[in-house]
Amino acid sequence: QVQLVESGGGLVWAGGSLRLSCAASGRTFTTYRGWFRQAPGKEREFVAAITWSGSATYYADSVKDRFTISTDNAKNTVYLQMNSLKPEDTAVYYCTAGPARGSIWYASSYDCWGQGTQVTVSS
Repeated sequence: QVQLVESGGGLVWAGGSLRLSCAASGRTFTTYRGWFRQAPGKEREFVAAITWSGSATYYADSVKDRFTISTDNAKNTVYLQMNSLKPEDTAVYYCTAGPARGSIWYASSYDCWGQGTQVTVSS
């Protein structure tokens, strides 16, 4: 089992930037590492994913060209650089590893989650 701890959330003005970090411990090798987010009253949605090697990345259309996912395997850490933030990016952001089943695009495919970090974008 892998343990995941997110950090880096906070309050930022629209147009600003934040960098989220997700540190892994335990059984750290997984095929993919990724980020999902969940806004109040909404389902958890895919944001971005990266392969273990970092050779392939995947993004939701809503964040493409604004967010960048990267990995530092020496530190067992995955990052999410978020630029040009919008109020609709406000959510709790969760790190995940896997998937345990199915497609990387769906939250139901993952069993392992961090505790989440709040990102609030004010207009």
